[in-house]
Amino acid sequence: MMDALLELEAELVCWLNQGVGKFFLLDRATYLVVSDYFVPLLMSFWMLGLWFQGKDAGARDRNQRAVLSAAISLGFANLAVLVLNQHYFRERPIAELNLANLFYAPTDSSFPANPAAIAFAVAMSIWLGNRRASALLFFLAALWSFTRVYNGLFYPSDIAAGALIGVAMSCIVALALRAIEPLPTWVLKGARLLHLA
Repeated sequence: MMDALLELEAELVCWLNQGVGKFFLLDRATYLVVSDYFVPLLMSFWMLGLWFQGKDAGARDRNQRAVLSAAISLGFANLAVLVLNQHYFRERPIAELNLANLFYAPTDSSFPANPAAIAFAVAMSIWLGNRRASALLFFLAALWSFTRVYNGLFYPSDIAAGALIGVAMSCIVALALRAIEPLPTWVLKGARLLHLA
């Protein structure tokens, strides 16, 4: 059963990867999105804008709490993936399946997918505080994850596991921040005192 699922995943990645190198404009767009910097920078700028945005003090406070939670969540999601990678190694599809590649070929474990973990941790954290503002972040997380599968860097199950880790970490951090109140409030008050919020 497990072997059949792994084989199906490999076939899906191979089928998706057929388009790489065939369409110049698609390749250029994919190269931009699949990179380590484009989507994280877009997400960071979105969170920076959200940090200062809000129609009133209450809305701004909710946005700032969501951004604070997102920053902490992505750190813990990254740590969780790092710990899992120390105990389990899965070869990347690009190394196993002889695929075309627009990007460099990473050599670390593909399971779970770190980009999916951090992107979905950010998107879910913002969703918990401001559902409307999270729509773009979920779109970017999904797009980044898809282009990484398309480019042969991850299997779909790597992405799914990474996304679950990110979502779980964001929920845990949100609960933890509520549990350690008033510390988050003091942090935000201090930031406002220094005109950083």
